Amino acid sequence: MQGYIHQLESFGCADGPGSRFIIFFSGCPLRCLYCHNPDTWKMTDGKLYTVEELVNEAMSCKEYWGKKGGVTVSGGEPLFQIDFLIELFTAFKKLGVNTCIDTSGAPFTMEGEWFEKFQRLMEVTDILLMDIKHINEEEHIKLTGKTGKNIREMFAYLDKINKPIWIRHVLVPGITDNDEYLTQTRDFIRTLHNVERVEILPYHGLGAMKYKDLGIDYVLKDLESPTLERVANARKILECDKYTKWQA
Repeated sequence: MQGYIHQLESFGCADGPGSRFIIFFSGCPLRCLYCHNPDTWKMTDGKLYTVEELVNEAMSCKEYWGKKGGVTVSGGEPLFQIDFLIELFTAFKKLGVNTCIDTSGAPFTMEGEWFEKFQRLMEVTDILLMDIKHINEEEHIKLTGKTGKNIREMFAYLDKINKPIWIRHVLVPGITDNDEYLTQTRDFIRTLHNVERVEILPYHGLGAMKYKDLGIDYVLKDLESPTLERVANARKILECDKYTKWQA
């Protein structure tokens, strides 16, 4: 089996516990307005790798991981290639590697064969990093082009099986940087019992050049990053300091 991979990063320190080898998958069903990796949207734009090739690449860096580190898959959207991901993580778990998925949750469904595969995937997954794109359904559709209903169902399922998660929320002026929406997001997070960390990711426009190179209109090109005061405000409302297990 082969998977489409956008790129590999041998040392990441913000994508799960400890130091991580990061595998960026190609392909994503969302079209988030602030996405800084539009070059990952099309799955077949990636390079084909076998499981063995990726395992060998990752294990060559194992000495740098320490006790808490391991492998993180990101994207794009890794759940878009769930069959390959199951095989990949099964191979890593046989080697005792800590496994982490950085996902939007967009492909999630509790129906049919896909959900059966997801259950198998969770057996070889240690932790997930999950986005809350937007807590309001109408605004979520405007922001990403897709519903957030199934993503909220994924949060609920991971809570049910007590699978550890980190939550990330991109703070975008005029879109998610809104005290009412932030309060609603906090209230949603409070319903979960498996949250180990909550992070605010300030919006930035560093991916704008990629849109230009790809001939895609970047609608947020004139938007500035949130101020330090607004980031602090969001952290306070979302109670980020409450989740201290993996704080530096």
